[in-house]
Amino acid sequence: MELRLFRLVAIAEALSWTGLLVGMFFKYIVVVGELGVKIFGPIHGALFLLYVAAVFSTGRAHGWRTGTIVLGLACGVPPFASVWFERRMSRAAEVAPEAV
Repeated sequence: MELRLFRLVAIAEALSWTGLLVGMFFKYIVVVGELGVKIFGPIHGALFLLYVAAVFSTGRAHGWRTGTIVLGLACGVPPFASVWFERRMSRAAEVAPEAV
């Protein structure tokens, strides 16, 4: 998988986190309903699975070490860490394309 496509998936996963967090805020803090969670929950779930597949695909295509792939997978869990990981790998590819 090309790094540009990986970037899009990582950003989409982070944006879906944003929608889910906003939905959870309205559901649990403001207590006005769960529509946001019903909408963004499945979207985030699907994009998370796409992100996992993208980490494996991009890692294989670019020869990432096992530890790097594990880090990429772990970065799918905390909100917005997928964007941090994507930027880290993009910078590494610019500096030493053969090492990423």
